[in-house]
Amino acid sequence: MKHIKFLFVGILFGIILSKAEVISWYRIYEMFKFQSFHMYGVIGSAVALGVIVMLLFKKGIIKTYLGDDIKVDSKRKGFKGNLFGGIIFGLGWALAGACPGPMFILLGRGAVAIIIVIIGALLGAFLYHAMKRKLPH
Repeated sequence: MKHIKFLFVGILFGIILSKAEVISWYRIYEMFKFQSFHMYGVIGSAVALGVIVMLLFKKGIIKTYLGDDIKVDSKRKGFKGNLFGGIIFGLGWALAGACPGPMFILLGRGAVAIIIVIIGALLGAFLYHAMKRKLPH
């Protein structure tokens, strides 16, 4: 019961993404065809917010919910890994019509076919965990 607040934050996140039409396959299709600014505006806003939050992490202003400092390793270099990971992520996003965040929202809204995508995402996460020691980081 002590973690119920995280459930409510997740529900609120789902409602916001749903109302913003971020989970709409048509909106994602428009984005990949460069026909609409809607998704680029949402993603751009998220990136800007992420930059601000990272600066607050580095300055020690934002801490974990337990009050601990958040450590940010800014000296880590991984351009190739980020490039290839981004390409794989983007291809999966384009093929599935959903990024990982809205997958469960789509399931909650009754898009039963998304179960295949969720199973694939879970298998990919398990496969990565099993092979992560052998992969270059």
